[in-house]
Amino acid sequence: MARTALTYLARPNVASLGYALFLAINAAGVWGGVFPFLPLDFQTPEIIFWFFLTQSLVFSLCYFASAVGVYFLPGPTRRFLVRLACIPYLLGWCCLIAAIYIDRAALPLVIVGGAFLGLGSAGFYMLWQRLFASFDSDRGNLDLTRGTVYGAIMYFGLYAIPQAVTAFLIPLIFMPLFGLAIVLKSREIDLDQPMFEDVPHENPTVYRAVIRDYWRSALCVGAIGFCTGIMRALAIGEPQVGSLVNMLSMAASFVGATAMLALWKVKSVRFNVVGLYRVAFPFVITSFLLLPFSSLEYARWQAAILYAVYSVVIMLMMIQCAQASRDRGINPVFIYGFFGGIVYTLHDVGFLAGTFSEQVRILGIDPLATTALVSLYLLGFMFFIGQGGFKRILRHDPSAENIELIMLDGRDSGQPDESRHSAGQPDGSRRDANIHSGSPTSQADAPRERGRRNFEGDFELTDRLSKQAQVLREQYRLSARETEVMEYIARGYTVARTAEELIVSENTIRTHSKRIYAKLDVHKKQELIDMLKAVEL
Repeated sequence: MARTALTYLARPNVASLGYALFLAINAAGVWGGVFPFLPLDFQTPEIIFWFFLTQSLVFSLCYFASAVGVYFLPGPTRRFLVRLACIPYLLGWCCLIAAIYIDRAALPLVIVGGAFLGLGSAGFYMLWQRLFASFDSDRGNLDLTRGTVYGAIMYFGLYAIPQAVTAFLIPLIFMPLFGLAIVLKSREIDLDQPMFEDVPHENPTVYRAVIRDYWRSALCVGAIGFCTGIMRALAIGEPQVGSLVNMLSMAASFVGATAMLALWKVKSVRFNVVGLYRVAFPFVITSFLLLPFSSLEYARWQAAILYAVYSVVIMLMMIQCAQASRDRGINPVFIYGFFGGIVYTLHDVGFLAGTFSEQVRILGIDPLATTALVSLYLLGFMFFIGQGGFKRILRHDPSAENIELIMLDGRDSGQPDESRHSAGQPDGSRRDANIHSGSPTSQADAPRERGRRNFEGDFELTDRLSKQAQVLREQYRLSARETEVMEYIARGYTVARTAEELIVSENTIRTHSKRIYAKLDVHKKQELIDMLKAVEL
């Protein structure tokens, strides 16, 4: 397995190497708000606090601004992003270097530099995400994952360069290199794809559905970001801890991305961000519960480990956003801006909450205990909201665990037995009645209707065609959305009706159909249907 991962890593290209260099340099000044290659005596708590606060606030605001901008003005926003990234990023590093030599103006320069770096970093992330989303899923995910591995290697390679030289090489050599890489690769993007032809504000239903389907995933990733923000605040007085955070997070990126490449080679890999968060949640809250009773060394390693997890989750976030763009034909900047805006805003909230709890003693409680209390409360609240909140609790949700008390007043209502039976018949009986009556919604049920939910909420297939489609999915490496579209085609749905059911544009359905036909090597609808019917279960 390790050999297969190394085989994939041995195939670098401009996109993966350019993204890797960006990640390495970004970790040298923006990731975690530390400067491992600047003098330690320059990194006072005041300098680091104001830099990180300014940079992170501008960074998260840029994500929301990009999502709003591309929703109303997709063309101008795209052109602006290309110009947005390079110049602010360069100016940000120039301000940081100037702050080292101009003591009197150090703090203002750091604040301005943080704002510029936040602006430029967000712009570059948007451009790289847009590039990876424009590729087919295999190429885009491979380049993103390989770039993450190379980025960790390059970051540790920076330690081999004298510290006094590194700070100058970043704006003069490294930044122009990865800036040139993204500009050149962006020119190769096929703008005829539905995701780029789409005008978001003309399809509000599609984008409302996207927000409804992905906000929980964004909240789960944001909860991890919230935790890292809190720990960043606790470690702000110790630059050495910041360096430890950076090193461990980059090492985790290397291990996580390499493991994913190795696993991906031998089997299909499917991640559910919400499910992963549910698994991690008990461990996260336990780590905060132990915080008041542990040493400062524990807090340092907790910060480093949380940032390590955060770095891996950020990579998964980019993969998920790119997949959403391909599957739904939506603008990649919108979904990434929406997703990242939530995640990085929660990170900022965590940082401010950690700073507040560290500086203020509430009722004489130790700062670490205050931090733990605030963290546990907010994490629990976010978990409650992510699970559906009061809306899910109050809605009617049939389940085997439900206690049921039938209304007593209806016992002697005088309703005839036959009518009572009809009124109380199961949903499945009413559905059968619709089928026999020729109801339009039951002539050829949608794939999502040809099954049932198990007690965990997972979809179980009960229809033969759906099961046959899943077999073809595994054999021909179809995505989940392509499989769904294939079922609609086989059931006789038109392009317009399929688009309506899936809440996407008709161009997106046509693009999926072309990819399905290409992967299955068929040219007609009947050939696809025959292939499905030929599958033996």
